[in-house]
Amino acid sequence: MGTFQYTATDRTAKIVHGSMEAADERAVVAWLRANGYYPIKVGQPGATTGTRPSTVRLQTAFIRGPSVQDILAFTQQLATLLEAGMELDRSVAILLDLTDNERLRSILRGILTDIQTGSSFADSLAKHPRLFSRLYVNMVKAGEASGVLEVILGRLAGFLERSKAVRDEVTSALIYPVLLLFVGGGAVVVMMNFVIPRFAQIFADTKQLMPLPTRILLAISAFTTGYWWVFIGLIIVGWASLRTYLQTEQGRMRWDEWKLALPLFGSLIREIEVSRFARTFGTLLQSGVPVLNAVSIVKDTLTNRVIAGAMSRLQEGVKRGEGISGPLRATAAFPPFSVHMARVGEETGRLEEMLIKVADTYDERVRRTVKRLTSLLEPVLILSLGLIVGFIVLSMLLAIFSINELPV
Repeated sequence: MGTFQYTATDRTAKIVHGSMEAADERAVVAWLRANGYYPIKVGQPGATTGTRPSTVRLQTAFIRGPSVQDILAFTQQLATLLEAGMELDRSVAILLDLTDNERLRSILRGILTDIQTGSSFADSLAKHPRLFSRLYVNMVKAGEASGVLEVILGRLAGFLERSKAVRDEVTSALIYPVLLLFVGGGAVVVMMNFVIPRFAQIFADTKQLMPLPTRILLAISAFTTGYWWVFIGLIIVGWASLRTYLQTEQGRMRWDEWKLALPLFGSLIREIEVSRFARTFGTLLQSGVPVLNAVSIVKDTLTNRVIAGAMSRLQEGVKRGEGISGPLRATAAFPPFSVHMARVGEETGRLEEMLIKVADTYDERVRRTVKRLTSLLEPVLILSLGLIVGFIVLSMLLAIFSINELPV
């Protein structure tokens, strides 16, 4: 049990603040809803969900811009306020006061001014493309046109939350292997450049021919310490050349083709892109965005040029009246399961629902694939680092034993 502070609104759009003892945040939310309140913000005192003093806001203003979590919280809270019957401008004004991030506060201040001077919410959001994507803006525009903005914002919040959850799971799974690689690699670099050279001088003073493994190790160490600038130069030149090549359309396409052809990782990349396509497309169609416009927006959200290129062919197929599943199959970029689900959705009139199911399925596949890859990657990294360190230790021991065998 802990103490939680909350900010909520009632059916008369009155903002209330309070605190209560509960097991977790979900229990507080359930209690608020059961008592006729719409929860806006729930958190423990001192947590990031609480309202911070202005001094902290000013300090964080120079640390980071609005994060995905900030936008997600803003979307969820705005949907709650609108659902409670509050006007859009007043809702934005309340969130302006509740927002911790100073940069987001500045943006919301401009959005509030635009709304109060007669601009639409979508047009105001469109002025900040780095913060609010085309997907976000077009869904809001569809919500404003249909008069169900709170419903659309709820769907948008669910979309953002699901996407963030998958991304966070992938990132969390890769933290340990990456950390292991950096720590182990750093230890090897330190030994090769600082420890081994000290032993090399001792071995040289003995005037004795060292064992072959020791000679190999000493040669590698001498090369890395004497020509370290060559490695740095090669890394810089290689990185600059790759970066320049990837800035060309042909280079980016070849790079994305190569990533999809990678063993193990290629299928993971394809599953992530298919999930992003299906969830984005399905959410847009649910929100009333026209199909052609939705395809154009989906194309912008895909990071792989090969998969994104299929969107152009899909767009042409839709214009010719071929539907969705036919052009998808013709691109050969999408797995058969996703194509069949799209066809079932078209035949039953439930395309949006089928696309969301496809996204859920591939999200689960991504989680399983990442888990398998990390479970495979960790022992491979440990074994590789163990072999390298073992070779270094063995080489040193052989040299020491050979010195001890010298006649007195």
